[in-house]
Amino acid sequence: MIKNNTELTDFLHCIKSDTELAIDTEFKWVDSYYPQLCLLQIATNTIAACIDVLAIEDLQPLFNKIYQPDVLWIAHAARNDIEVLYRYSRQLPAQVFDTQIAVSLLKNLRPTNSDFGAQISYQWLTEILQGVTLDKAFTRLDWTMRPLPDEAIKYALEDVTYSIKNYHQLKKRLENEGKLDWLLEEGQSILDAHIHKPNIFQCWDRVKGFSRIPKKRHTFAVQLAGWREQMAIDKNKPRRWIMTDNDLIDIAMDKQQLTDEKQKQFSLFLAKNPYTIELDTHKQIPPTAKEKAQKLILQTHIEDKASQNNLTAEVITSGKNLLRYLRGDQSVNFLSGWRYDLLKEELEKCKIV
Repeated sequence: MIKNNTELTDFLHCIKSDTELAIDTEFKWVDSYYPQLCLLQIATNTIAACIDVLAIEDLQPLFNKIYQPDVLWIAHAARNDIEVLYRYSRQLPAQVFDTQIAVSLLKNLRPTNSDFGAQISYQWLTEILQGVTLDKAFTRLDWTMRPLPDEAIKYALEDVTYSIKNYHQLKKRLENEGKLDWLLEEGQSILDAHIHKPNIFQCWDRVKGFSRIPKKRHTFAVQLAGWREQMAIDKNKPRRWIMTDNDLIDIAMDKQQLTDEKQKQFSLFLAKNPYTIELDTHKQIPPTAKEKAQKLILQTHIEDKASQNNLTAEVITSGKNLLRYLRGDQSVNFLSGWRYDLLKEELEKCKIV
C-alpha cells in the first residue's frame, strides 16, 4: 500500500503513459454528512495499487494524473467514486466508463432474477465475466483503521484488478451492438458538478412521509428541510442527527415546536435564504384514466423498442418519467440522446410530442 508521497511519486511515474485507469474508493460514512475518503485504488493493465489517502499529505500530484483530459475512468457505480473524490479535488474526470451502466445496456448479460433490478453488483459481474468469486467479508470494514489487515488490502485491490478485465469484455460487447456511444453518453450525464453539490431546497424530496404534510404547510416543510440540510453540511453530521424525518414532519404539521435555540437558528437561515421553490407535486397526484391509457400505449412501444435492442424497458425510462412527460415535463431522460433517437417515431405516432 502506498503510504507516503515518495511512494506515490514512484507509482505515478509507472502509470504516466496510461490513459485507461480503473478507479475505486473505500470510505467511511457513518457519523458524518460527507463520506470520509480512506483509500483510493487504481489499476492499469499491468499494475495496481492502494493509496492511503489518510497518510499522504499532498494528493495534488495524484489529482493531476487522474484528471488529465485524456484519462478514461473505469469504475463500477462510478457516481459514488466521482462524488467522494470531487469533495477533495473539486475536479471531475474527463470521461468515464461505468461497468454497472454497461451491464444495464446488455440485457442478455443481466440476471433473470428480478431482485437484482438495475443495480448489478461488481461481485456478480466479476463472477460472470471472469469466473472469479470475490470475498465480501470486508464490505462493512471501518476503512479508517490502521494498520489495515492484509486481506482487506487484497480485497480493495481486487475491485480494480478485475474492473480492467470487465471493462475490456463489456466494451467489446457494446461495440458489437453499436452501444458504446450510448455508454459514454450515460457517463457524461454524471460528469456535472451541479449533481455533486447539495441543493438545500431540493432535499425535501428525501423526507420520508412528506406526502402526509398538508399542501398549505409545504413551503414551511421545504424551509425546514433546507435548514436541516444546511445545518448537517455545516456540522458535517448526518441530517438525522440534526432532526429526524418524523420530527420534521411533526413540526411542519404544527404537532411539535422547535426549541428556542433551533428556532433562532432557523430564523437566521431564513434571513439568509429568503426564498422557496415551487414544489413538483405531480408524483403525489394519482394518474387519471386518460393518463393511464396514454401511459399504457407508450409503455407498449417502449417494450417493443427495448426487445429489438437487447434492453429492458426500465433502462429506457421509468413509469414515473412517463407520467411526468404526459403532464408536460420536458426534462425527462428520453427526450434527449440515444433514448430519444430510439423513441422519436413512437412519440410522434402517439401524437404527444
